[in-house]
Amino acid sequence: MTDPLKINLTFTKDEALVLFEFLARFNQTKHSNIFDDQSEQKILWIIEGQLEKQLVEPFRPDYKDIIKEARNKIRDEE
Repeated sequence: MTDPLKINLTFTKDEALVLFEFLARFNQTKHSNIFDDQSEQKILWIIEGQLEKQLVEPFRPDYKDIIKEARNKIRDEE
C-alpha cells in the first residue's frame, strides 16, 4: 500500500542528472535572501541527497561529458 503522505516524481536519467548538477551547485552557495523559510532550503538539500543516492554518473571520471550530453538532450532547440 502506498503512503498517502508521500508523492513520487519521475524523471528521465538526463533530467535527474541536470537537476542534480544544478542543485549541487546551488546548494554550495549562500542564498539566504531568496528563502521565506529554512524548510525551503532544507528540501533542496533533501532532493539533492535523494538524487545522489540514485545516480552513479556524478562519480564517473567522464561526468563532465555525461552532463554535457544530458543538457544537450534536454535543452530547447533554438
